[in-house]
Amino acid sequence: MVGHGWALWRTARSASALALALAAGAAIAQAGRAPENILPAPKPVPTATPAPPVSQQPAVPAPASQQPAVTLPSTQAPAAPVIEPDLSVIEPVLNWQVAEAQSLAKVIEGIGEHGLIPADYQLTDLRAAILAGPGAALDAQASRSLAWLIEDMRDGRTRYDSRHQWFVVDPDVEQRPTATVMAEALASKDIAGAIAGLAPTHPDYAKLKEALASAPAASKPLIQVNLDRWRWLPRDLGKFYLLTNVPEFQLRLTVDNEIIRSYRTIVGKPGRTATPQLAEVVEGVVFNPTWTVPQSIVKGEGLGAQLLANPARAKRENYKVTKAKDGMIYVVQQPGPGNALGLMKLDMPNEHAIFLHDTPNRNLFNLAQRALSHGCVRTERATELAITMAILGAGVTPDDAVAIVTSGKYTRVPMTRTFPVYLTYFTMASDITGKMGTFKDLYGRDAPVLASFAKPRAAWDGKRKSARKGDQAG
Repeated sequence: MVGHGWALWRTARSASALALALAAGAAIAQAGRAPENILPAPKPVPTATPAPPVSQQPAVPAPASQQPAVTLPSTQAPAAPVIEPDLSVIEPVLNWQVAEAQSLAKVIEGIGEHGLIPADYQLTDLRAAILAGPGAALDAQASRSLAWLIEDMRDGRTRYDSRHQWFVVDPDVEQRPTATVMAEALASKDIAGAIAGLAPTHPDYAKLKEALASAPAASKPLIQVNLDRWRWLPRDLGKFYLLTNVPEFQLRLTVDNEIIRSYRTIVGKPGRTATPQLAEVVEGVVFNPTWTVPQSIVKGEGLGAQLLANPARAKRENYKVTKAKDGMIYVVQQPGPGNALGLMKLDMPNEHAIFLHDTPNRNLFNLAQRALSHGCVRTERATELAITMAILGAGVTPDDAVAIVTSGKYTRVPMTRTFPVYLTYFTMASDITGKMGTFKDLYGRDAPVLASFAKPRAAWDGKRKSARKGDQAG
C-alpha cells in the first residue's frame, strides 16, 4: 500500500498542478456555498427549488442508492416541452422589404456550406415572392423561410425520431427563441450575421465545414450527419467540460475547447446496453464507491439468484445480497479493489444511471475495440481524473485526496464548481491529436440520420429528446 500511496501522491501532485493552472486567479469557493453553475445554459427560473448548501469537506454519506435525488441544471428536460409557435401561420407576420428578403435568399443559397439543403427553405417560392414585391405574400414566405432556417441552424435538421438514444436537451431554443432571432435579424438588417451566430462554437464544426467544401460527393452525406450532430448540442459547451466521443473510445478534459488531458474509455456493448448520449453535470466525486447492481443484471442476467445459491462467491466478490419479502433481490458490491466501479466514479445523476467510473479490469484499455460495458463509461487513469476533479472542483488538497483514496472507505466529495459532461456520438470528428478522421458506427446510428437527410425537411414537433429510453446500466 505504501507504493500505491506514493503513486497516488504523485498523481495528486500532477493533478494539483493542472488544477492550479486551470484555476489561476480564481478563489476557491467558500464552505457551504452551493455549486457554481458554469454551464452556458440560462440560470434556473425563480420558482425552481435552490440546491441545498454543501460542505466543502469530503463526507461519508449513505450509499448512492439511498441518497436523495438532486435537481440538475437546465441541461435536464423541462416538465413540459417548450413548443415554439408555427411562424408560418402566426399573425401578424414580420414586415419584409425586398432588400432584406434578397439577403435571406442569398443566405439560403449558400446554406449548403453548413450541410443544410437550400430547397428545405422554399427558396424557389421565396424568389417568386421577391419578384412580386412587398406585401402579404412576401411577408409570409420570408418569415416562414427564415423561421425554418433558424430552427435547423440552432437545433439541427434531424428530428428526434431519427436521433436514437439522444437524450441531450439543447438549451439553445430557450436562449435564442426563433421569434427573437427573426426580429433582431430584421432590425439589424444582418440576416447572414444572425444565422452565422447560431452555429456551434466548437472548432470541430468549422473543421467539418472545411472538409465538406472539398469532399467528393460520396463523402458529403457523412459530413452532413456529423455537422448536424453538433447542432444537437448546446451552441457553447462552456469553459470547462468533459467530453467523450463514444465511437472513438476517448474522454477529454477540456478548457476553452482545448484538450488538457485525455483518457481511453470502455463504452457500452451494441444492443440494449449501448451507451446513450447525454449532457449532465458532475455534482460530486465518489472515491471507493459501492455498486448497486442494476436489476437488468441482478434479474436479467441471473446474478442475484447465482449469489444467493453461492454465499462463498458473494463473500469472495464482496457482494451484499438481500431478498425482500416480495421476492425482489438486491445486490450491492462493497468498496474495494475488486469493485466493478474500481476506485472512483463521477456522480452525475441522470434517469439512465449512466456515469463515468474506474474498473478493476484495466488491461481492457489495451484493446482496440472497447465496446464492452453495460452502458456506463469506464475511464483509464480514473484515479488521476477523480483527484483532478476533486482538486479543481472542490478545493481538496493533494494530501487529502491520497488519504481519501487509500482509506478504502466510501467517500463522496461534493463539487463547489460543477462541470458539464457530454457523452457524444460522432463518426467523423477530430481525434485527441486534433486530426480529422472517421470512426466506426458502433451502434448503427448514422443510418436513420442519413435517411432523414434523404427526405424533405420535417416540421419540428416540439420534442426535446429521444423517445428511446436507455437500459439501466453499470
